[in-house]
This record gives sequence, C-alpha cells and structure tokens, in this order.
Amino acid sequence: MKTQFIKSDKLKQKPNKVSSFGKLFTDYMYVREYKNGKWQDGCIRPFDALELLPCSSVLHYGQAVFEGLKAYKDDSGTVRLFRHEDNFRRMRTSCERLCIPPVDVAEAATALTELVSVERDWIPTEKGTSLYIRPFVFACDESLGVHAAKNYKFIIILSPSGAYYSHGFAPVALKVEREYVRAVVGGTGAYKVVGNYAASIKAGEDAISQGYDQVLWLDGVERKYVEEVGSMNIFFVLDKKVVTPALNGSILPGITRDSVIKLLQSKHIPVEERRVSVDEVIDGAKSGRLTEVFGTGTAAVISPVDRIGDGGKDYAIGKKGEAGEIAAMLLNGLTDIQTGRAADMFGWVTAIN
Repeated sequence: MKTQFIKSDKLKQKPNKVSSFGKLFTDYMYVREYKNGKWQDGCIRPFDALELLPCSSVLHYGQAVFEGLKAYKDDSGTVRLFRHEDNFRRMRTSCERLCIPPVDVAEAATALTELVSVERDWIPTEKGTSLYIRPFVFACDESLGVHAAKNYKFIIILSPSGAYYSHGFAPVALKVEREYVRAVVGGTGAYKVVGNYAASIKAGEDAISQGYDQVLWLDGVERKYVEEVGSMNIFFVLDKKVVTPALNGSILPGITRDSVIKLLQSKHIPVEERRVSVDEVIDGAKSGRLTEVFGTGTAAVISPVDRIGDGGKDYAIGKKGEAGEIAAMLLNGLTDIQTGRAADMFGWVTAIN
C-alpha cells in the first residue's frame, strides 16, 4: 500500500485552546477508494468537501460504518494512540455486516499513523483534551437500487477536541426509554453503523426536552433488560460489585467498555457481565444497594450518572452532582495510561515518536 501526500497551499491557524468536541478539524484527511473490485492506494490530502452526486447510494440506503478513537501526547511530546487496531478490527466486522469490502486492519493502522504523524502539532495537551479520530467507510455508487454497492470511500478525519459534555466530568441524568427500542438480536446493534445513530435521535431529543442528558435503552423484545446508553455502554455498582449488561448481539462491544473491565479486574474489583433488568436498577436505587452508575465510551471516556428517570419519577444515585469513587478511579486510571502518566501494563498504547 502506497500513500500519496498532497500538500495544502495554506494551513489553518491552530487554536490556543480547545474546548468544544467535534467542531474543529485539522489540515489534512486520509482518503482511499474501493473500485474495480479492490482497494486502491490511499492519499493524505487537504481537508475539504467531498463531491457526491445526488444519486450516490449512501444517501439513499445508508450503507456506511464508522469508528471513533483518540490520540494523545505525553509530557515528552510523544504521540500515543489508544487501542487503534482494536477499533479497526471492529470496523472490519461492521463492514462485513453491511456487505462493505473490509479495509485491512494493518493497512488502516498504517494509514492512521501516517496521518497523525503529519498532524501531530494539532494534538492538544491540556487536561481532558485529545485528538479525536473518526474513520468511516461509505458506499458511493452513482445509481439507485437496493444492493451492495461496488464503489466505496474510506476516510479518516481528525478533530482536536475538549470534553464531550460541556459540563465535563459532572454527572448526567438518564431517562429509561419505554416507547422506542435501539436494536434487536440479529439486527445491527452490535455494529457501528450509521443507521443506529439516526434511529436513536428521536428518543434522545425527547429525553433532552424532559430535562435528561441521554436515553437508557432497554432490550427490543421484552422491554425489560438494560442494554446501553445513547452513546455509551453502561455500568452499575450493585452490592459492591460492578455489573454491566452482557454482550448479546444487540449491544455494541465498546473498546472503552472492555478497557474498564480489564482495569477493574487488574485491581481485583469484582465485575459481572450479565442480564440486568431495569427493575433491578430501580429497586437498587430505592434501597441504596445501587451506589454508582456510569457510562463508558471513547468520546466521554467515563460519564457518571446521578439520576435515572422512569415513568415520571426520578431516582437518585449517590450524591447529587458528584462522581462516584469507582467512576473517578476509572477515569484517572484510563486517562493516565492514555497520556503516559501511568505505565501501560495492558499493551494498549502505540507510541509515535
């Protein structure tokens, strides 16, 4: 695989401080095309608009997948990628689910390291900031018809970003969603496909209008078991054990979720992956057996929860406005590994000198 570099005539002015998420983008992006039955050589070129005809297949049939990951700088200026190959492995399974020709994991990892090396000066170093990385693949046949396309684009864009939530590490409020469902076993819930997120927007907007931050999704069949949050996996501290819904084919296998489980196990904190009913969660909040709730995801890393709403009633978890002890420990533990403040005993970080 060869990567062509097309130099920009004019570079952007880099910001002194980054506070928003996903609104600012670097000078360059990586682009690779699939045509004539194979992936062509890629190029790093100036970040710019894409040209698509109105009949482009992705606009009509949604054949597209994406990933999200981050890069950091340590105190010595070394660039650190966190579990990027795992993201590309997951992208491969998402592509296969949508009949998209998968991008080779090693080739995608090489393309990313080349792009990040070019854009290393864009990586912010203030606490809570990072370089957010968005790889995505979409169909671009210039014709209509419900079938697997024959032409695709694989693109990586970079965004220096602050905290995902404007209030930072402050706890969020969740609303149990009883009307809509996110996914069912056999569907695409376990894959990072664009349609999953479009289908979740209505419930999310309704929750926000009612004073909550995100939706707590239940299973699509019995409407009884907790699955995940709008943009995160979910964890509960019940009876001094950390419990999270088991992966069942409709829950996204989060990279941060997996990292949290391994970090907890390394500290000999009991972790259970099992079915968790919403009744168990509400009863735990009422009795005090439920002491913490937190979400995990690439964008927010760890997001504590201090309130869950269901059926017009709110149930408090822990101290209002405060993160729990385990959530705070996990945030510090993960970000310390990501930024080089702590040793990486898991082999998660790839350094780019």
